Amino acid sequence: MDGIIVIDKPEGMTSHDVVSHVRRVIRMRRVGHAGTLDPMATGVLVILLGRATKLFNQFVTFDKSYRATLILGTKTTTADTQGKVIQQLPYQYVTESQVKNVFQQFLGETQQVPPMVSAIKVGGQRLYKLARQGIEVERAPRKIRISELNCIDFALPKVTFSLNCSKGTYVRKLAEDVGDVLGCGACICKIQRTKVGPFAVEQAVKLENVNKDHIRSWAI
Repeated sequence: MDGIIVIDKPEGMTSHDVVSHVRRVIRMRRVGHAGTLDPMATGVLVILLGRATKLFNQFVTFDKSYRATLILGTKTTTADTQGKVIQQLPYQYVTESQVKNVFQQFLGETQQVPPMVSAIKVGGQRLYKLARQGIEVERAPRKIRISELNCIDFALPKVTFSLNCSKGTYVRKLAEDVGDVLGCGACICKIQRTKVGPFAVEQAVKLENVNKDHIRSWAI
């Protein structure tokens, strides 16, 4: 069997957990995913089956879209609410207009320093593994592109936003950087990937409902 399954990943599972589940359900060993979602994140996870696993490099180049919520005034070790709080700052002065103006500063091509909790390798080791040991290393900034960044809801201290971006863009780091520009810090409390290339969350199947009928053909 060759093809793809577009899954709406639930919170609390790793991408590898999802791959393992699909392997058991459809009884295939040659299963992979195209673009990691960590346990906190939900939404579109493209699963590649059989010969489609060879298309990994094609799928990871797709632009991605997200809906996420950040909390102003709180900075953590992981740039999300699952990390240890390292600083809390006043945020009550921030206005919706200020947030929208700062969002505009991140549009287009920019440089982003990957977070320590990313899966990027430095010196042969995954950054998130070093972070778990309390080790922080220097990371080179990477070029990213943000084509859309919109404020959906403003209710202090939370700001919900939508994002369309290139591969390699870290939503947590973006939220942290936005908070730094505003002067109050920020961290993410919720992330949903709503689209990967042509695949939208509305087309995705819940993990508990996955079966062979959900396999889609793809040019291989």
